[in-house]
Amino acid sequence: MKDIKIAVIGLGYVGLPLARLFSTKFPTIGYDINQERVNRLMQGIDDTLEVEDALLQEAIDKHNFVCTTDLEKIRECNFYVVTVPTPVDRHNNPDLTPLYKASETVGKVIKKGDIVVYESTVYPGVTEEECLPVVEKVSGLKFNQDFFAGYSPERINPGDKEHTVEKIRKVTSGSTPEIAKIVDDVYNTVLINGTHLAPSLKVAEASKIIENSQRDVNIAFMNELAKIFNAMGIDTNDAIEAAASKWNFIKLKPGLVGGHCISVDPYYLIQKAQVYGVLPRLMTDARRLNDNMGEYVANRVIKLMNLKGVVVKDAKILILGITFKENCPDIRNTKVVDIVHTLEPYTKNITIYDPWANPEEVKHEYKVEITTTLPKDKFDTIILAVAHNQFLELDLTSLRKDNSVLFDVKNILPKEMVDGRL
Repeated sequence: MKDIKIAVIGLGYVGLPLARLFSTKFPTIGYDINQERVNRLMQGIDDTLEVEDALLQEAIDKHNFVCTTDLEKIRECNFYVVTVPTPVDRHNNPDLTPLYKASETVGKVIKKGDIVVYESTVYPGVTEEECLPVVEKVSGLKFNQDFFAGYSPERINPGDKEHTVEKIRKVTSGSTPEIAKIVDDVYNTVLINGTHLAPSLKVAEASKIIENSQRDVNIAFMNELAKIFNAMGIDTNDAIEAAASKWNFIKLKPGLVGGHCISVDPYYLIQKAQVYGVLPRLMTDARRLNDNMGEYVANRVIKLMNLKGVVVKDAKILILGITFKENCPDIRNTKVVDIVHTLEPYTKNITIYDPWANPEEVKHEYKVEITTTLPKDKFDTIILAVAHNQFLELDLTSLRKDNSVLFDVKNILPKEMVDGRL
């Protein structure tokens, strides 16, 4: 354990907090291909806001933590942790390109006796069937003979300052019983709440895909209820509160399902299941329902505008929030964009206000303009799409025209204040 030298490959929302934490106990180097990102980190600034600048600076000054794009600097490491994203393509098929590239990187530096641990969310079998053959090919080494592997799925919740990486109980696994023990010991060294040692890499991979798929299905159920109850003239939130009075009711709320995990990961298992002749109907239907909620919200808003006599054509609309969740700058796979795109054929007068998001990133990713400054205009329609704390403090009345629509996607505003909500 004392000879462990760690390299974390990928310094995004997952990799950086983990690398910073490892640096408190082990010599640790963070590797990323984005030079601008590395430069900012070495200045002690994390633009994702996952690691406080003071903690990052402490890791650099006190623990000799280094971030780099130089492959040579991680060659002396012996414990490689891969934390790159696992997206889907425009057809919702798993895109393993980042994993292949990261595996090539590992293959260029890995040595006999070294361990590579994957944290990226995948379907069962990806580590052994897709990633490790790449490491073998590039390195010329033999898996489980010359080098070894582990899998420990990431459980980072972006923007969550309570369930930080050191407090999360991690699932661990290894390619042999001996390696599994080493991997488990390394993680246990820095984790407050310990680990769960899974019996195989595939079981550990399956555990992560279950977590996110279960949540996706549960939210889809609430979204379906919201559609039904809206059609019946019943307030969904009132119904949920009543049902939650039973001791074993699982209280969830309807909403937009975006982000890099819940809205993406089920597709990995769906595709793999079909290889084995299993069509996961529940997961597939849940994904389809959740993916369409942005459009559903926009159409509900249009209906409410028509009912109140607010002219939809060229209406001035304010959308509060563009990130995929509250109090976080993460815009990955945000479904608020679907609201925007559904409304655009009716009006171009759409203002998106989000004090958390980076306007350049939003424009690059979605071709949408946003502002980080609260507008002073009055609007025909306001849609509260993200529950940022700043929005709770706004005087929304001052932003509304006399005859206007206020729609609350997140169910955080007083019921009597809004014209509609999920």
